[in-house]
Amino acid sequence: MTVSLSTQDIAEVMNRPYSRELLASPIPARLAYTSLDGDPRVVPVGYHWDGTHVTVASAVRSAKTKALKTNPRVALTIDSEDFPPKVLLLRGTAQVEVVDGVPDVFLWASKRRMSDDQWPDWKAGVRALYDQMAVITITPTWAKLLDFETTIPKAEEDIVRTRSGTHNE
Repeated sequence: MTVSLSTQDIAEVMNRPYSRELLASPIPARLAYTSLDGDPRVVPVGYHWDGTHVTVASAVRSAKTKALKTNPRVALTIDSEDFPPKVLLLRGTAQVEVVDGVPDVFLWASKRRMSDDQWPDWKAGVRALYDQMAVITITPTWAKLLDFETTIPKAEEDIVRTRSGTHNE
């Protein structure tokens, strides 16, 4: 059963301070999709959040590009490396569009992961490498932030609720 949230509910999750912090961080997202052989796959990806969509760019002939054209359902997570962990979880649908050259979203997503010294040579190399790229635009249909301060996973929430209910008797 697929559960979707309203656009307003998704926007509320995405606009929380920890969500904005994760979306602006250099941490790659982990993109999950179903491969053409039917097995699940998870790959780290650079991404750009425009306030409505998560955008990823990839080689036109990559496994994920081919798979997403067949089955556009995806899950994406961005998580912190500190404690307590912060985890932004998304589910959605992906649309693949082939564009000429290297799209700006690929450059923006990559820039935040490298030093200013690395950037010019890397950018020149990427522009020389790709004649075309696939732009993967993900529309979130569900979002949740786990910050372990105000929100926790449902299983732990259920344990806490059960335990506190037993102590109140």
